[in-house]
Amino acid sequence: MFDELSAKLDGAFARFRSRGVLDDEMIAEGMREVRRALLEADVHYRVARDFCARVEERARGRDVARSITPAQQVVKIVHDELVELLGGAHAPLVLAKQPPTVIVMAGLQGSGKTTTAAKLAARLAGEGRRPLLVAADVQRPAAIEQLETLGKRLDVPVVSDRDGRPPEGIVGDAIERARTERRNVVIVDTAGRLHVDEEMMRELERVVSAADPDELLLVADGMTGQDAVRSAEAFRARLPLTGVVLTKLDGDARGGAALSIHAVTGLPIKLIGVGEKSDGLEPFHPERMAGRILDRGDVVTLVEKAQEAFDREDAAGLEEKVGRRGKFDLEDFLIAMRQIRRMGPLEGLLGLLPGVGKQLRGVEVDPDRLKRIEAIVLSMTPEERRHPKVLNGSRRKRIARGSGTTVQEVNRLLNQFQEMNRMMKRLRGTIRGR
Repeated sequence: MFDELSAKLDGAFARFRSRGVLDDEMIAEGMREVRRALLEADVHYRVARDFCARVEERARGRDVARSITPAQQVVKIVHDELVELLGGAHAPLVLAKQPPTVIVMAGLQGSGKTTTAAKLAARLAGEGRRPLLVAADVQRPAAIEQLETLGKRLDVPVVSDRDGRPPEGIVGDAIERARTERRNVVIVDTAGRLHVDEEMMRELERVVSAADPDELLLVADGMTGQDAVRSAEAFRARLPLTGVVLTKLDGDARGGAALSIHAVTGLPIKLIGVGEKSDGLEPFHPERMAGRILDRGDVVTLVEKAQEAFDREDAAGLEEKVGRRGKFDLEDFLIAMRQIRRMGPLEGLLGLLPGVGKQLRGVEVDPDRLKRIEAIVLSMTPEERRHPKVLNGSRRKRIARGSGTTVQEVNRLLNQFQEMNRMMKRLRGTIRGR
């Protein structure tokens, strides 16, 4: 996400790093590079123009601390302006004081509405809420079937109707069912088209009137750039939208939609889709996203992912063994690897660390690496996991055959484990010495 933009912005900032002071000519030249980077990322031309004008004005006014370098001054100003461009502050979902909360998803066909509705249900269920999904896209039987399949997988009930009833009637009955069954969130998936048309808009207006939603979210494909912004303007002109969900930001999205849509429509980006799995939906935080774009990382999101993914009992057990008894065996190592796998793709996690995104450009991270590590450990006997020192040459060959890997991979894993064990012991000694 934003890798190309990040690289080009870093190149623009490079010209400031060798200079002791900022002058008007240098600022103007640097802003031309920034503007070019934004336009190549498919940012709306007016947004790019106004953004660079604000940065240039602040840089000329030295609206930062005098103690930092010119490059740091410019990066600080660009960061602050990016935060404002992206919405300024996190805009959480509005929940009804009197349940159920009704959330209607609108958008073009192919933007990811159905999948996003299911992801949102999974996220809210994980927060302790009881969602109900509504298949109100009566134009496409495949959309109804898809939502029913996703709901079954998530153990979330789905209200649907294949008898030709109008979508507003289905939505009204679903809200009544939610009240009866004490479901406190109703998520409505609506029909879309390949382009904005009058028939779709009239149907959406009827659904919105019947649902009286607390949130009316536009689901926009982040990979379509300015097309997403133009469709958002069209939807905004007809519907009382409350926010945007940008999908597919884990793909080759250049970032233009994310950087333009708030400035053009005034709508806050509330959620972003960052993966195909049910947990691939994140709250949108402008400040964190600005940090990612400028390769400052996003440690807060990384910590939140860890808190969501880590099993409390497993984590407590590891803390007990490592912190108090100083023991860490391959069974503990396996638990740690599984916890990391739950957090999502490895390259996505590494990209949240400050400065790592730049190092990862052009580097392919093997998504199956953690799976092979797990296979190797599972091919060991319980005794071998607890006492890795017994793993001689013949045992390592057997483990390699059993896990479908090579002896070299087994050796590499054991070397990494030994290094981690030494690090754990040093850490324990440091903690004891305090």
